[in-house]
Amino acid sequence: MSEINVKIKDGSEAQLPAPVTVAEALKKLDREQAKQALAARVNGREVDLAYTLDAQENGEPISIEPVLPQTLEGLDVLRHSTAHLLAAAVLDLFPGTKLGIGPALLDDPRYGFFYDVIAPRPLTDADLPVIEKRMREISKRNLAYRREEIRKEEALRIFGEREEPLKCEMIADKGGETVSLYYIDGSPFLDFCLGPHVPNTNKLKAFKLLSLAGAYWMGDATKPQMQRIYGTAFFLQEELDAWLKQREEAERRDHRRLGRELDLFSIQESYGQGLIFWHPKGAMVRKMMEDYLYEELVKRNYSFVYTPHIAKRELWQMSGHEQNYGDSMFAPTRIEETEFRLKPMNCPFHIGIYKSQQRSYRDLPQRYAEMGTVYRAELSGTLHGLMRVRGFTVDDAHLFCTPEQVRTEIMDCVDFVNQVFKTFGFQKVKFELSVKGSDTNKLYLGADEDWAKAEAALADALQERGISYERIEGEAAFYGPKIDLKIEDAIGRLWQLGTVQWDFNLPERFELEYIGEDNRPHRPVMVHRALFGSIERFFGVLIEHYAGAFPLWLAPVQVSVLPITDRINEYAEKVAAELRAAGLRVETNTRSEKIGAKIRHAQLQKIPYMLVVGDREMEEGKVAVRERAQGDIGTMTLAEFTELARGLVASRAISNQ
Repeated sequence: MSEINVKIKDGSEAQLPAPVTVAEALKKLDREQAKQALAARVNGREVDLAYTLDAQENGEPISIEPVLPQTLEGLDVLRHSTAHLLAAAVLDLFPGTKLGIGPALLDDPRYGFFYDVIAPRPLTDADLPVIEKRMREISKRNLAYRREEIRKEEALRIFGEREEPLKCEMIADKGGETVSLYYIDGSPFLDFCLGPHVPNTNKLKAFKLLSLAGAYWMGDATKPQMQRIYGTAFFLQEELDAWLKQREEAERRDHRRLGRELDLFSIQESYGQGLIFWHPKGAMVRKMMEDYLYEELVKRNYSFVYTPHIAKRELWQMSGHEQNYGDSMFAPTRIEETEFRLKPMNCPFHIGIYKSQQRSYRDLPQRYAEMGTVYRAELSGTLHGLMRVRGFTVDDAHLFCTPEQVRTEIMDCVDFVNQVFKTFGFQKVKFELSVKGSDTNKLYLGADEDWAKAEAALADALQERGISYERIEGEAAFYGPKIDLKIEDAIGRLWQLGTVQWDFNLPERFELEYIGEDNRPHRPVMVHRALFGSIERFFGVLIEHYAGAFPLWLAPVQVSVLPITDRINEYAEKVAAELRAAGLRVETNTRSEKIGAKIRHAQLQKIPYMLVVGDREMEEGKVAVRERAQGDIGTMTLAEFTELARGLVASRAISNQ
């Protein structure tokens, strides 16, 4: 019997008889972690605990890193396994169901996983508790998740006999001679999947089915229509209960509902899915967002640019977008003999401005900023209000600088993002540094020494500002490392917004140069920077963060003047005119309604201040002030109220108190 050396990451090492499973090896190395482990990484590769270790390479010990609960990697395994448990329950209850795909969802705060199915009859909301009950019954039976590697032809035969055409299509499209299948022993479930999964169903206890939705196979409207069953899962029931409570609050804050009720924006099917109509009130909030950003950009010596919405197809081939991003681009359109494509990004256009003349080191840095509208061919099933759209505007900036300048530029970007998010009321910002790591399967551009310098520069900028961050191995873009910016909203949800990215790709592809002090050409460093990210998405997050009750400086209508009777209307209009002259956004409600109804309307529209005026206020030249959250706060002269309101607006105060 041969022996192999195994070691646990940051822990003990042992010599064990081969073959041995990962679970058995973990028991020898760390019994406590072995009890907790859901899966493992063996020499960096994700595997099940039942994976067999039988040899080691180059005499080096086999490295085992357990995938543990309360980690993102562990949550991914847990939710993916629960999606399989869901499919097993559906197959058990509805024999003949055809299975689609069932991934875990970690980036969508609304859900934790889904599975697409075609059941013998349409499923309804009434079926969800029945399916969930069957999932719990299967979970308690402690059935094993079992992986099997077989030849591709054999997998096609098996799924063909099971009359699973969608699985056959997926397997046929996969390269290679072998595929991996997953069983849940003792159930009718079988899936084509890479895994890994938990060892048995008993690991899955805190889960909940949430909703049904329509979906198309592979997101293509020309392919079979399916039903998507959404659910979520957590490690502990307490976590699930807290999330469900948060979800209830999130539904109250849903930007799509508030967008309709507050008349902020709309999406009109007759014009096209994923296209945003900014109504006057929503457009005013957007203007305030953009005006603030423009002010700050001027202070930081950015130059403003405007670029076209389309370009020749060959530009996108040169930039690499067509090769690496083609599925997300709208199809080419031909004008005379030339093909054009809508832009999915602004960066090649900013490069065109940089290249329009020769640059010297004395000209750098060049900082180009644009509220640039871009277009993405997102599948209909992925669209979601303002959060995922087909046409959106990015507060884009591209910085072209010398290697000596880049650290300072990145620190300024870090300072900028902290200021922006705090101004809009987000106190908790999470920074992630995505680096190349040791994953050799990804095709990263640039030399290792350049990557090391770039990653160090990004890390130094964060450390210099005393900002804690999470280092994410293997999540860098193929063209360079990046800092990703996530904010926490009022109910504790994280939202991915802006980014600061280092790019090795485009300066090389477009042969960017500047003339250095040595009078020779050099390659500039290019940094992509967005703070809001998508203005549409940021607006959606703002709506939900404030539940539509924007702070005074952002509110589309800041003051509503409410005359008690019709004979006060003239005085109310005079008050409104003076407030407008002072720079405030005001409406007057002169409808023939009782004052209580007028106040209720203003409250429902979440207007920050209501000025109630009657005979006494008209005689004294005053206004009775009512604040949205505090209620009545007293009578003031118009000059006193104007000073109060203008002070709050000028300071961009988050609270009116």
